[in-house]
Amino acid sequence: MHWIALRWQPEPGHRLPPLDALGWWALQYTPRVAWLDEGLLLEVSACERLWGGKLALMRQIQGSNPAEARIQQAQGTTSLIALARLRLYAAGVQPPADVPAALPLHTLSAAHGHLDVLERLGCRTWGDVARLPRGGLARRFGKALREALDVAWGLRPEQHRWLQLPDMFDQKLELPALAEGASELMWSANRLLAALQIWLRARQRGAVALELQWTLDLKRYNGVDLPPNQSITVRTAEPTQDMAHLRRLMSERLALTKLAAPASWLRLLTLETSPWAGASTSFLPEDNRKGDKLHELVERLSARLGPQQVVVPVAQADHRPEAMQGWQPALKKGGAVPAQQPDSLYPPWLLREPVLLEMRGGHPHYRGKLRRLVGPQRFKTGWWDAVEQADHTPSVRDYYIAESPEAGLVWIYCERPFEAQEGTQRHCWYLQGLYA
Repeated sequence: MHWIALRWQPEPGHRLPPLDALGWWALQYTPRVAWLDEGLLLEVSACERLWGGKLALMRQIQGSNPAEARIQQAQGTTSLIALARLRLYAAGVQPPADVPAALPLHTLSAAHGHLDVLERLGCRTWGDVARLPRGGLARRFGKALREALDVAWGLRPEQHRWLQLPDMFDQKLELPALAEGASELMWSANRLLAALQIWLRARQRGAVALELQWTLDLKRYNGVDLPPNQSITVRTAEPTQDMAHLRRLMSERLALTKLAAPASWLRLLTLETSPWAGASTSFLPEDNRKGDKLHELVERLSARLGPQQVVVPVAQADHRPEAMQGWQPALKKGGAVPAQQPDSLYPPWLLREPVLLEMRGGHPHYRGKLRRLVGPQRFKTGWWDAVEQADHTPSVRDYYIAESPEAGLVWIYCERPFEAQEGTQRHCWYLQGLYA
């Protein structure tokens, strides 16, 4: 058997992710992971060769440390030996060569309640206690100490509650002090986001919707009954494991939220996740663009300015340019709305209302005489509106791409009478859009 014991020592001002998250991180190396006292224990005898051996595995664990803290490691043939060696390393003491017999007695958890009595009996090491009569040892100190020694010498099988990765992320965190503003909540939420990233990677999922919930410390404030908690919801258009993006979205939402009372607990849970495809390994320039993605920018602006202030065009079932698209908030319940992909012949800038063009010598003018380049493209539509509205006239338009001496390329059309009104109206020319 080969056991690895891990322990973290955070620097001043840094806090570790939740202990569950550290255990989830260790599951990538072996399914046999358990917490034992202050140490995280990994049994790797069945899988260490997959990582290139003991030394390579230890280096891999050290290199992928998920916490902003120094990680200490120790090995042993049993979990108790590995944990005892870890405790000695943490105290700056070199473990003895004769293991487990020469290990100091204070490194055995089962002996902590009996150290004074055992020392008066002359017992200083694990071996000293193991040489005492079994019956008398069990009657005087209980079965737990004798069973622990049997486990250490490999005479008894080890029993642990192995960690399991939950199907849904749901973690609570007690705040170090009452939080009265968004900045204090966000400082503690960073620990939960770090745990979320570990869970997403272990599950190979991407976050789509999250809920951050905080417990209010007061039930009544200024004569008003308060709910037990408040919460915000963060949604993304695409599954993500990018904690920097989620952190920005959460910070923007919290900045717009007023706390009804100081908060004492924080909870983060996933509302929706999707399978994670992983990052692209393509070398093509278009697949490796720097900067924020478009949907991330839209989500961040929507969180900062409000959903109604950031809109995108949405295609409508109509062929008339002024009615072929509508506008709606970019960030809806299901995430960001993909922008409409316009036809390549249509200009990027459509006027809200067509502008009637001046006619000179039978030719339309806009900052000079217009020269038609492409067209006509006929639009014959609006007849269904005429059926529903008695005063509505169907449209027959011939569209052209034209060139203006001063304005460049423009999109114009000639309004023609419908067949029923042919000969009753003159042809009018309008400016519909401009090309960049």
